[in-house]
Amino acid sequence: MNVAIDVRDLLSRPGSSRTIHVEERIGGLSTELAEVPADRSVEADLLMESVVEGVLASGPVEGAIVYSCARCLRPFEGAFRVEVQELFAAGAPEEAEEYRIEEGFVDLEPMIRDAVLTSVPFAPLCSPDCHGMCARCGADLNVGACRCAPEPDARWDALSNIRFEVAERRGTGEE
Repeated sequence: MNVAIDVRDLLSRPGSSRTIHVEERIGGLSTELAEVPADRSVEADLLMESVVEGVLASGPVEGAIVYSCARCLRPFEGAFRVEVQELFAAGAPEEAEEYRIEEGFVDLEPMIRDAVLTSVPFAPLCSPDCHGMCARCGADLNVGACRCAPEPDARWDALSNIRFEVAERRGTGEE
């Protein structure tokens, strides 16, 4: 995917700026527990400013995202909005912190991808009080309790091995 924007007019006029609106579908925008649906657009309203080092892009990036709850794995939808402020520089090496300007064009897709993926929560929850799933049978504990027998407490295992001898006292009159 390539979201190329022509910035030659900005490069030739230091101190100038313009606002752009981008609305693009960006495939593969996902983590283990979150995904921007491929059929939905990501929108950005960016101020593109010509600065000494290159072009500074700043503004909001927003769209819809589908999460999987980290506890119960139930899918739920949300929205994201990320403020970006990133520098695009001509001749920037691949490992540089700024993004590249190539032949008068900037590709916004890597910037959008980085901004969205780093803003996604590591462990999204469908609700703060989500009970999750039973670790043994996989039942959704938000719906109700599972039917698994309680796990024995391993701290009591040593006591379960103790055997008591019952003394036979029958017929001795000591009852």
